[in-house]
Amino acid sequence: MYARAQTWWIILKICLEERLVYRGDFALGTLMRFLPIVTQIFLWTAVFASAGSVSIAGYSLEDIIAYYLLTMLTRAFSSMPGLASGIARQVRDGEIKKFLIQPIDLMSYLLLSRIAHKLVYYLVAAGPFALVYYICRSYFPGWPAPEVFAAFLLSLVLAFMLGFFLEASMGMIAFWFLEVTSLLFVYMLFTFFFSGHMFPLDMLPDFWKGVVDFLPFKFLAYFPAAVFLGKIEGDALVQGLMIQAGWVLFFIVSCRYLMRAGFNRYSGFGG
Repeated sequence: MYARAQTWWIILKICLEERLVYRGDFALGTLMRFLPIVTQIFLWTAVFASAGSVSIAGYSLEDIIAYYLLTMLTRAFSSMPGLASGIARQVRDGEIKKFLIQPIDLMSYLLLSRIAHKLVYYLVAAGPFALVYYICRSYFPGWPAPEVFAAFLLSLVLAFMLGFFLEASMGMIAFWFLEVTSLLFVYMLFTFFFSGHMFPLDMLPDFWKGVVDFLPFKFLAYFPAAVFLGKIEGDALVQGLMIQAGWVLFFIVSCRYLMRAGFNRYSGFGG
């Protein structure tokens, strides 16, 4: 048990070092993600001005700006850029063979790699996030109650787990189709819209709200942000966390099943 823990610790350290090799490029790419904030503030200010209302779907202008900033934070947890395409590339090129002949679990390795990526990302982004909050603090209603903030933090951890295992499951489909670029493009469109990253899902018509409730995407961005803002409370909050955890468990099982089934049919193609 100790030897295994030591192995995973070494892998995590190596992944951290890999992320820091091109730290200048990584830092610049991270900082560039904060530029759309100004655009969003101008956009929603114009939307509320043209609507002639102080509230849209229960959200004031301040709520919308705070919601958008929070979804930036939650999407930073749940987004997994390059994960599914990376798995597909390894299957297509034959690199996946190393996980069949070495005593390293593929999913554990990829999970540690993503944890390292997020640690470095938030280390770099901590300053910009703090600056953005300081500048835009007037848009926030204040810090939530301790129990609500704890639920928010839990939802962020679950969002990370859900995003990882959902996208890893998409990548495992490459064992059957090799090229999954088109599928991933459709997946990203659905995720961007139904996760609530574009706008609060409360603004959707009742029919589409019903559709979204049957999908896991809202737990990637909308749900944690709504928890922080107090839009989801009481029994609905507890139920939401349980459903989010259920989706995480579902995709853990699905990902493991697809990986084992894929390994059983893998033909060792590639270099």
